[in-house]
Amino acid sequence: MNPLWSVRELRGRVEAVRRETADAATLVIRPGWGWTGHLPGQYVRVGVEIGGVLHWRTYSLTSPAGRQAGHISITVKAIPGGRVSRHLVYRTTPGTLLRLGVAQGEFVLTDPVPPRLLFWTAGSGITPVMGMLRTLAARGAMPDVVLVHSAPTPQDVIFGAELRDLARRFATLRLYEHYTRAPGSRGRLSVARVPELCPDWRERAAWACGPAGMLDEVERHWAGAGIADRLRVERFRPAVAATDGGGGRVRFTKTGREVDADGATPLLILGENAGVAMPSGCRMGICFGCVAPLRYGQVRDLRTGQVHGEEGDLVQTCVSAAAGPVEIEL
Repeated sequence: MNPLWSVRELRGRVEAVRRETADAATLVIRPGWGWTGHLPGQYVRVGVEIGGVLHWRTYSLTSPAGRQAGHISITVKAIPGGRVSRHLVYRTTPGTLLRLGVAQGEFVLTDPVPPRLLFWTAGSGITPVMGMLRTLAARGAMPDVVLVHSAPTPQDVIFGAELRDLARRFATLRLYEHYTRAPGSRGRLSVARVPELCPDWRERAAWACGPAGMLDEVERHWAGAGIADRLRVERFRPAVAATDGGGGRVRFTKTGREVDADGATPLLILGENAGVAMPSGCRMGICFGCVAPLRYGQVRDLRTGQVHGEEGDLVQTCVSAAAGPVEIEL
């Protein structure tokens, strides 16, 4: 029986693994029955079994919209200490079966495509934008695009060779690469340089994806110009609200594991570090794949700082921290 024909859960088989940089790889996946396609820029939940435990993570779809030869692709950057990302980058081989969710996300290429676009990305933030660029290239109609991308060195640019080739093929695509650690570098790229790199930035539809600090700066810059509505931002981690609240002792009632919490670390991370098999999904408070019943205490929503919770409430462990002693039914 072909495992991709399962009607109980959506699966995908890894058909190829392409090395992109020293710590990033693209997995070409043939999705099974139930895959309904995606929009350029969306992400997908991916479930991978490691040591008998199913882990869920979320990755941007880097293939163009519309399945080509029945394949989709995700591109994963290995995070230092990251169990799942390192497994996918370094140990996953063709033939591996993965669980899949449906495509999700609002960080997408709009329809109709605006006549002038600006992409501001850094590191693995290029991955959702690559899905958009590949879609535009596949259509053979690249609009006026400015792509500003930052990485430590030229060798660290994910899709570096392909991006440069696209810029050569399409005169309407202007690529600016900024290297933070290369010889002669001026360090981190400040968003204050956007008028220099893209003089008509105020008139462009903009997309930004990268580290949280960069995105905070970008959002302030666009808001300060009064054009926040022209900017779309994709965060791989939720924005965390400032808090001076303390934590407490967290007890996972089914496993009996206990750990001290600092009031700022998500319950999901605490549980995983304590060896609890934590359900998880997007890890940024969107998909509700990480919820668990609260048995005692209250939690703090790390996105808003709000303290809440009563016995029996389902809490999102990926964006909730302990606000005092807490018991979670896991």
